[in-house]
Amino acid sequence: MRVVTTLPVLWLVVTIVFLLIHLVPGDPIVQMLGDGASAGDVESLRHSFGFDQPLHTQYWLYWRGILHGDFGRSLRLHDSVLHLVLQRYPYTLALTVAGMLIGAALAIPAGVASARMRNRWPDRTLGVASLFGLSFPNFALGPILIVVFSIGLGWLPVSGAGVGAGQFLVHLILPAITLGLGMAAILTRMVRTSMLEELSQDYIRTARAKGLSESRVVYAHALRNALNPVLTVMGLQFGSLLAGAIVTETIFSWPGLGRLTLSAISNRDYALVQGSILAIGLTYVAVNLITDSLYALADPRMRR
Repeated sequence: MRVVTTLPVLWLVVTIVFLLIHLVPGDPIVQMLGDGASAGDVESLRHSFGFDQPLHTQYWLYWRGILHGDFGRSLRLHDSVLHLVLQRYPYTLALTVAGMLIGAALAIPAGVASARMRNRWPDRTLGVASLFGLSFPNFALGPILIVVFSIGLGWLPVSGAGVGAGQFLVHLILPAITLGLGMAAILTRMVRTSMLEELSQDYIRTARAKGLSESRVVYAHALRNALNPVLTVMGLQFGSLLAGAIVTETIFSWPGLGRLTLSAISNRDYALVQGSILAIGLTYVAVNLITDSLYALADPRMRR
């Protein structure tokens, strides 16, 4: 059922991406070729893009191309948009997933500890740290990490993705931390709030009365039931991480979809811009669908 309800969202995403090029002020073909282009070149490119067709025909052709895996060709790079996107997409996906894992790995134990020691100094310290993380943007944190760990200490590389799996993981550390710290700050507050609510429930008092260890009560019972709102926030924040990846990829020269999108925008390569934005939008829809599926794993009551 959830898959069926996702179909209108997919249609809306594709439609908005299609309309992007028609919302560009002026003639997008002239924008791509420049003011010095001849009338013959403009008309030839307009025909190759199908812009000389009625809007509803262009819309149908765009859908037909997507269903056949044809997203058009890049004007500047002289390659298919799909090939260019598939080249860069794994890098952005790896960076986003790594940032999310780092955020969750920091936030879940910190949120649980904060809830267990409510209103004590560890709770207040973690609260201040979370507030600091929320107020510190990626474009400021990234250069600081480069100065400290790359230039100052020489532990990690400054930019690029390296060659081979080992080098790839080493180059991934700083960009992933840059993305993950901001998410960790958000998730820590969410985990704390959700855990406080669960720890006050009757079943927790019953579990303690049965003589279960405190760690089992907290992690096997309370935390599992507290994960649903956390999963919701993580699904929503995945889109924010994708957007934040554009800035982070630029700072660390990471060869992902974000840098490709910025390059396409600066070069007025609208077909490539459409393809990149469509890939990001469809990823966000897919992640939210997966998040809904994870509810049943986190809470057996959701399976009904």
